[in-house]
Amino acid sequence: MDYMIGVDLGTTSTKAVLFDDRNQVVASANKGYKLYRDAPDMAEEDLDEIFEALIDALSEVVRAAKLQGDDKIAAVSFSSAMHSLIAFDQDWQPLTRVITWADTRAVKYTEELKATGLGQEIYSQTGTPIHPMAPLSKLLWLRAEHADIFNQAAHYMGIKEYLFHRLFGTNKMDISLASGTGLFNIFKLDWDEQALAVTGITKAQLPTPVEPYEYETTMAPEYAAVIGIPADTPFVYGAGDGPLSNLGVNAVKPGVAAITIGTSGAIRVVSDQPVIDPKGRTFTYALDKGHWVVGGPVNNGGDVFRWARDNMFDAEKSTAALLGVDAYDLMTQIAARVPAGSDGLIFHPYLGGERAPIWDANARGSFFGLNHGHTRAHMLRSVLEGITFNVYMVSLALEEVVGDLKAIQATGGFARSPLWRQMFADIFEQPVTVPEAFESGSLAAVIVAQKALGLIDDLYDIEQYVGTANTYQPMPENFEAYRELAPIFIRLSRQLQTEYDSIATYQRKHTKS
Repeated sequence: MDYMIGVDLGTTSTKAVLFDDRNQVVASANKGYKLYRDAPDMAEEDLDEIFEALIDALSEVVRAAKLQGDDKIAAVSFSSAMHSLIAFDQDWQPLTRVITWADTRAVKYTEELKATGLGQEIYSQTGTPIHPMAPLSKLLWLRAEHADIFNQAAHYMGIKEYLFHRLFGTNKMDISLASGTGLFNIFKLDWDEQALAVTGITKAQLPTPVEPYEYETTMAPEYAAVIGIPADTPFVYGAGDGPLSNLGVNAVKPGVAAITIGTSGAIRVVSDQPVIDPKGRTFTYALDKGHWVVGGPVNNGGDVFRWARDNMFDAEKSTAALLGVDAYDLMTQIAARVPAGSDGLIFHPYLGGERAPIWDANARGSFFGLNHGHTRAHMLRSVLEGITFNVYMVSLALEEVVGDLKAIQATGGFARSPLWRQMFADIFEQPVTVPEAFESGSLAAVIVAQKALGLIDDLYDIEQYVGTANTYQPMPENFEAYRELAPIFIRLSRQLQTEYDSIATYQRKHTKS
């Protein structure tokens, strides 16, 4: 048996999934780590904690394989969270922790760049909207507020590149992750000179861009021994988690959108060439040289549902624990008692600022329309509807750029909730299909590995492994409520933007870290 391992490097955990030679899941291991928020707008990870999580997850699934005789791990391949940044000195000693996509301390310098008009020029070449998530903005912040680090830094890379560097001594970045830095020219497939000039760094400080199909086979023996595999096992670079999510749910044909809601979320479609939005609302990231993922990410997905659980439904959370049931299942049962539209209660889910479509790190959440008749159940349903309305608003911008959406494939934690899936079908007024393969990112990484090793010729081979678990048809009886509320949600999001900066400034001034 030739097994393969797909690794999903996430914001708060690393998952390793073991697949057999029929691409069926054999075992998985998920190792969590802390997201450090020691100061306002900070979101960092510890390098050693992530490295240990990777080693532990890999060794656990290798043990689960129970290799015998000619059995082997044929490859390990990666899906990775995008937009992270780490600074190193000349001797490769880290000067920072992992500064993640969720870190928004660069908001001031982002807004300054956007105000000059130069930001739009850079976006038109890099495909990455100007936002604090991107390493471009993080570098501006480091230079302005941490000059000691900026001046010492000889190397910059993200978390996956660090893991490869530690395992193999390399300094490479796949073009998929590079295309999410704001520093990479997606037309020339190289680091962008204008973006580098703005940040004050040089090409020599950045990794060498490579195809997602490149792999390494010279692992440090001590790490190979701990994992339990030969040191020459191919480790394939793979790609960013967003592009691989599309591949993993078979949303690679024109007009087929993938909607992912995990901690955060996104809606994306695949194009055979880079596509730039003149209004700067959507991203364009590489899957490989011939496949480009166009879409919009949202900061606020399942983490907002978790916020509602922890702050409004603490008693139900405790009850669920006593009964041995899932708290989220109990909460969705409560939300289902309320009619579509939550009797006119609207929730804007911007608890952590927002990326697409408003690209405003100062955005804040709000309930609108509260009256005496509303209950916690209304508030809960409006939270789910608000997250969904926000993704719908992104889809409207996406359709302006790439044309009509013909089908929707759903993945992520929300895809396990029948209520939420139905809500997406009703608000989008389109069928929502949930693929059988829940481990979509890891499966996509394995498909990339198979292409890298010459075992398959085409990424479209994934279609035979995805399958369909369920398709949710839109319910016309809910159309009227959502058709009336969606325009109000959109107008409000624009009107409230005039005060987001003021309230965010107040909060930074008066909130203790």
